[in-house]
Amino acid sequence: MTNRIVTIAGATGLIGRELLRGLLADPSVDHVHVVGRRAPPDASPKLTAHVVDFAALPPLPPADELYLALGTTIKVAGSQAAFRAVDHDANLAVARAALASGTKRVGLVSAMGADAKSRIFYSRVKGELEDDLTALPFEGLVIARPSLLVGPRAELGQPSRPGEEWGNTLNGIIGFLIPANYKPIEAPDVANALLAAVPSVVGTKILMSGAMRR
Repeated sequence: MTNRIVTIAGATGLIGRELLRGLLADPSVDHVHVVGRRAPPDASPKLTAHVVDFAALPPLPPADELYLALGTTIKVAGSQAAFRAVDHDANLAVARAALASGTKRVGLVSAMGADAKSRIFYSRVKGELEDDLTALPFEGLVIARPSLLVGPRAELGQPSRPGEEWGNTLNGIIGFLIPANYKPIEAPDVANALLAAVPSVVGTKILMSGAMRR
């Protein structure tokens, strides 16, 4: 595909930043629209930033693809309701607006264990978003379900996540015993897997960590 126009929601996050870098460097991409609560620091003639209120999202520009990388934690958000407003409601609002503008394909950063029937709140919200996106009439949807993410959160002004640090340490000690889908994964690996799969996806495709790792 050439002359692609792409939208990203969450381009200032760990994976979103890598998605943006990849798209700006891709000669087949003509323009990237970033939708977020703040503009990314990147500068490029191919980039337009749209600072929005996700609770009152304006119409989005036409695009071929959409990448959804909005996310937070309950600790940062402050409550389960605030977490859901970002991880479910904001992502879904962007998807619906993109669909209305003619977008055909979507890539979603979800999480390992996502399941709308899960007893774990975090996993349940992730699963509900997956189900809601699957129900929308896009031509193609790629769902990435990374395990523990590895990346420089401090550089992004994000708090460290003890679970990710612990998992990365454990992987260094007994990594040979850990199944591929449960090993920590670098953010660029997740981004690159989505960038490779989304442009041509038809139907729904799920990517687990073992398949995304370089």
